[in-house]
Amino acid sequence: MTRVIALFNQSGGVGKTTLTMNLGYQLSSRGHRVLLIDMDPQASLTTFMGLDITEQDKTVYNALISEDDEPIPIYSGIHEMDLSPANIILANAEQELILVEQREIRLKEALAPLEDKYDFILIDCPPSLGLLSQISLVAANHVLVPIQTQFKALMGTDSLLKTIKKVQRRLNKALTIAGFCPTMYSPSNALDQRTLEAITEQLASLGTVFTPIPRATAIAEASEYGKPLALSPKKNSTVLAIFDEIAIAMEQL
Repeated sequence: MTRVIALFNQSGGVGKTTLTMNLGYQLSSRGHRVLLIDMDPQASLTTFMGLDITEQDKTVYNALISEDDEPIPIYSGIHEMDLSPANIILANAEQELILVEQREIRLKEALAPLEDKYDFILIDCPPSLGLLSQISLVAANHVLVPIQTQFKALMGTDSLLKTIKKVQRRLNKALTIAGFCPTMYSPSNALDQRTLEAITEQLASLGTVFTPIPRATAIAEASEYGKPLALSPKKNSTVLAIFDEIAIAMEQL
């Protein structure tokens, strides 16, 4: 069975796109067929994967708004993964889908023909609680939540969890929480330490709280190179081990 995992947090800048790309690569390197879906109009995942967003004639937007079952566009073999890209036009989808019947299942329907072709489909959700995030959660089997180890980020989890529960209650009863990934952690910072303790205390009953991903220059440099960290000239073995830990956990879902 294909595991469809939405990486979701309504806050921006929490490392969600970086986690999507690197988790996808780790799963691919472990022998799995992986498709990444960029559902963020900012198209950071598309950019991180090395595509020029201004040159994309077909994106996930086309599949969402099509009335003719237009297939989801896929670019194959990028860092051993496939990608359905996005660009800023995707921002129009929220308005265009308002009056469309069964709009919540548009992505789920678009992915249905692909499920036998992939072991994992990872959806990089936009940093919002809007329709694009909602339809991503409806399409998923699991949701993985990156959360920055800052007090403000922790406070935002209430709204995030309410959105997940709403989808579970009304639109996707099979959706489960795959876990929480603390990000941008600085072990020498007392506030980060306290926030990590609070994340573990408050969220561990809802899902696994993974080893925190540290704040590391190597991660940002890899994104700048348009490559997963494992393929970057400057690797970080500690961070790579954490990405692999998360990948192993996703295999067990």
